[in-house]
Order: sequence, then C-alpha cells, then structure tokens
Amino acid sequence: MLALLAEGAPNKVIARRLNISVHTAKFHVAAILIKLGAANRTDAIAIAMRQGLVLV
Repeated sequence: MLALLAEGAPNKVIARRLNISVHTAKFHVAAILIKLGAANRTDAIAIAMRQGLVLV
C-alpha cells in the first residue's frame, strides 16, 4: 500500500491493483495517515521515507 501511495496512485488504482474495494483502499489509506501522524498522502510518504518504510 505504501509503495502504491509513493507512486501517486489514487484510491481507485490502489483498489484495482490490490484486488480490494475502493472503500477498503480508502480505509487503509486513512489508517496509514493516522498511524504515521500525517496530514495528507504526501506527508505520509515523506514520513515513511524518513523512517525507511518505503524506498522510491
């Protein structure tokens, strides 16, 4: 999920690539934002990169 966010994939693309519903993708993205303490998707990727959770 983080890798797809780092690619800039919208929820619809994430859902399709992971074979989940768009609602589930939105739920997981929201959970990632909360867990990382991020204000938005861009902030989440910046935090994840600093923590070594995702490589781009």
